[in-house]
Amino acid sequence: MAQLDQGGISQLSHAELEEVALLYRQIAADLSVLRRDATAGSYADHVNQLLARAHHIIYSGRRTNVRSMVHFLRDDYPVIFQRQLPFVAAALLFSTAWGMFGAVLTAARPEFMRHFVGPAMISTMERHEMWTRSVVSIAPTASSYIMTNNMTVSFAMFAGGIVFGLGTLFYLYVNGMMLGVIGAACHQYAMSLALWSFVAPHGALELPSILIAGGAGLRLGAAMLFPGTMAWRESVAQGGRDATQLVSGIVPLLVVAGLLEGFFSPSHAPIWLKFTVGGILFTLLMIWLFRPVHRMQRI
Repeated sequence: MAQLDQGGISQLSHAELEEVALLYRQIAADLSVLRRDATAGSYADHVNQLLARAHHIIYSGRRTNVRSMVHFLRDDYPVIFQRQLPFVAAALLFSTAWGMFGAVLTAARPEFMRHFVGPAMISTMERHEMWTRSVVSIAPTASSYIMTNNMTVSFAMFAGGIVFGLGTLFYLYVNGMMLGVIGAACHQYAMSLALWSFVAPHGALELPSILIAGGAGLRLGAAMLFPGTMAWRESVAQGGRDATQLVSGIVPLLVVAGLLEGFFSPSHAPIWLKFTVGGILFTLLMIWLFRPVHRMQRI
């Protein structure tokens, strides 16, 4: 216990962690027995204090500070992402397929867009105006709303995995269809450049974040559907841990994307600058996520 008090559980080996967990359960069981014995009050108090110390050490975890967050994002998260890459790739393929379907259907039947695009947006496109112009005048409020909305969508996509991945697939379908339909609609009104120059700066971070959240939801759904040699409960627990770690890394990306969407994307900045910013951000994102990882221990 003195060793744990000084350094915490992070310094223990895997075997020592298993021993600590076993001893913790044994102490809890002993305390339950002692409390039923009226003559063992002093022993029960001592064991209760020991159990409280152990509980604090085990469940307090590592202190969260700026250094630990930087360490996680710089060193740990690329490992997590690369391990779960097949699920992110599946989310990308599924969403892209529906996006292409929505674009083709809108091009062939323009009235189809009305199922996904509201009358107000169609009215602005008919005037060849971007519906995002009003964002500039309320940028601080809009940025806060955008960040909250994007996080809500992303975490809903992640949480949708709890229903065997069906909720995640639904959100990926909606996201893909909306992007495809709006892209095709803007093309019909000769507004493609205006649309994609608006999307490029924040979309370079926002769209990959949404797909990563989709990958997390699919990881959870796969754990529920395909436990393999593991017990179903253990498979779901492991899938939940993997999915939570995967989705946790997108929070700073969505914060930056929300700021860009509220202040920079709808601004009157030159179109070339918007595409340049988007290209730089996407390149940096890919370098971060796919950089060679030398620490491949289990996280």
